Amino acid sequence: MIKSQQKRATRKPAELKSAPSKVGAEDIPAVGRRQRRSDETRVRIFRCALALITERGLPNVTVEDITEAADVGKGTFFNYFQTKDHVLGVMAEIQIGKIRAAAARISRGKQTVYSILRQLAQQLAEEPGRSPALARAMISSFLGSESVREILKRTLHEARKTVGELISAGQRNGEINPRLKKEKISMQFVQAVMGTVLLWSIHESPALNTRIEDSFQHYWRSISANNGE
Repeated sequence: MIKSQQKRATRKPAELKSAPSKVGAEDIPAVGRRQRRSDETRVRIFRCALALITERGLPNVTVEDITEAADVGKGTFFNYFQTKDHVLGVMAEIQIGKIRAAAARISRGKQTVYSILRQLAQQLAEEPGRSPALARAMISSFLGSESVREILKRTLHEARKTVGELISAGQRNGEINPRLKKEKISMQFVQAVMGTVLLWSIHESPALNTRIEDSFQHYWRSISANNGE
């Protein structure tokens, strides 16, 4: 028993070293103060799982590996997630949190819609962009599990709606062509980011941030009221 605890103590820092440093309970939609501790446990499990998946690939990571790295019991794990694939569903929540934050910034009037959308495109690529193997693991998880796909569908629906708010703001202030339908070009934004991550995960070059920037500039030229900036 002591040896097992020592093993956990020595492994845990190494596993977390490659985990997303910016991911915390505050990145996930809050449902009340009483849920904060629960959220923190959930995020810790996610962070450890993500580190292991990045290192080994999803098929080579077990629930036991994740619980050992997170220092929780299997019962605790299954209180939060149906399967190890569902852990990656947290990623969808983090991504929608970034989109909500971007929409909130437009009301402050300190940034153009162009700059907010450009920054958002890069932010959405940060987590899956930690490695091509991780991006592929996430994509296969979303495609291979019906219940995880439902999580993705709900997230995409909110993503399109929230990005649509940014598009509307851009049309009101003259940055975006007002003749375009916001629903369509908000979907195109999501597709541009997701498609770029997918292609990068296959080819692995050039760097993802370079690909995202190139995709965004093409996207912006297609919607800009001034045909580019």
